[in-house]
Amino acid sequence: MRITYIGHSTVLFETDKANLLIDPFITGNGLAGTSIGDLPKIDAILLTHGHSDHIEDTQPIAERDGSLVIAIAELATYFGWKGLKTHGMSIGGGYDFPFGRVKMTLAFHGSSVAEPESRRIIDAGMPAGFLLNLDGKTIYHAGDTALFSDMKLIGERNDIDLAFLPIGDNFTMGPEDARVAADWVQARKVVPIHYNTFPVIRQDPRPFADSLGGKGVVLAPGESMEL
Repeated sequence: MRITYIGHSTVLFETDKANLLIDPFITGNGLAGTSIGDLPKIDAILLTHGHSDHIEDTQPIAERDGSLVIAIAELATYFGWKGLKTHGMSIGGGYDFPFGRVKMTLAFHGSSVAEPESRRIIDAGMPAGFLLNLDGKTIYHAGDTALFSDMKLIGERNDIDLAFLPIGDNFTMGPEDARVAADWVQARKVVPIHYNTFPVIRQDPRPFADSLGGKGVVLAPGESMEL
């Protein structure tokens, strides 16, 4: 499996069965490591929550490729009303897709869709993280979240090969809390995400990665790894 960190919280998974994209935020991200036009055909888009820096490019990619949008039930309904193929889930639930199993985990954050024209904030259900079982590997994408003690259970109950954890602070946990999360999750490899995109989440990911010993892996936007 080839995994590419696009930037912010956007991650591309190219597996034997499908191409998956988590939280597509490319067009409005000046630090993104690719463009939509350079992405391969995306079979499924997974959304952790409804904020614009996680869903911005969902519709154009899904319309281009006929992608299935997998999200919390309320957010899936929102995109279903826009004509996209969707699969709604809820926290703690899992589902076996043709490409692998997806389970939704807790995340402590907010989730809404902003409509600037009407100055409305639309509730988008609960925020989430994802546990993915793909090509015989287990991957945890925490989404936007604070540190929370049930991360211990996630680590105890799953043999996690790779975890993506936010470190930006201000909107999510910062590096200090993310170090604790990495210890609790017990993943073999940990990649920091959700940093540097905006001034208030500017971080140097190297000290965080170094503090994890050989487990920390810093991927520059556009950089890939094999798992």
